[in-house]
Amino acid sequence: MQRRNAYDRYRQPPPRRRARRRRRRRRGGGLLALLLVVALGIGAGGWIAEQHRKEVLRQTLQDYPLAYRELIQRCSAEQGLEPAYIAAIIMSESSFRPDATSPVNAQGLMQIMPETGAWIAGKFDDTYVDGCLYNPETNIRYGCWYMGFLMDRYNGDKTCSSAAYHSGQGEVDDWLKNPAYSADGRTLLLIPGENASTYVERVLNFYEKYKEIYGVGLTEHTQPV
Repeated sequence: MQRRNAYDRYRQPPPRRRARRRRRRRRGGGLLALLLVVALGIGAGGWIAEQHRKEVLRQTLQDYPLAYRELIQRCSAEQGLEPAYIAAIIMSESSFRPDATSPVNAQGLMQIMPETGAWIAGKFDDTYVDGCLYNPETNIRYGCWYMGFLMDRYNGDKTCSSAAYHSGQGEVDDWLKNPAYSADGRTLLLIPGENASTYVERVLNFYEKYKEIYGVGLTEHTQPV
């Protein structure tokens, strides 16, 4: 019976066979169209997601520059520091402008005073030359050394070290001796003065953001300067 039915179907007149084939093509065409819509939908979603990722990256790099990242990473590693912390200092001091000069003549990316720069140059057996602090490599190298010095002095405390970078070691030492500012003589509960307090808060906020940026690998999408 099955063979006869199959044979009968095969022997159907040509018009009936053509109609059956048209129905199969229509069904197949509908499936292809559905698959095409799904594929385009997935592709469009992927494209939208990629454009969103690029926009987030662009905005992030605009708000938190990653210039000199390889230099920062190298010099930080030499002093046992986190590159995210040095990036936060640079962002707070100069917003990554190598030609920045403060009203008191602090210079370059990490805003180092010339007399401090001359002192640090001696630690490297370098000859200090006026204007050398505008060179990014010299500035970051010296700044990382000085920040490493402060971190050692204040037992790795970023609040004290940041405050000392801004206000000087003498000021921070005095604050630590004052029970109104420090309960243990090692950490600061309160930073007197709006400028110093705001500066330290800014550094620590930038530090947290740069830790996130470095941690998720956004640096891989930038070109080193």
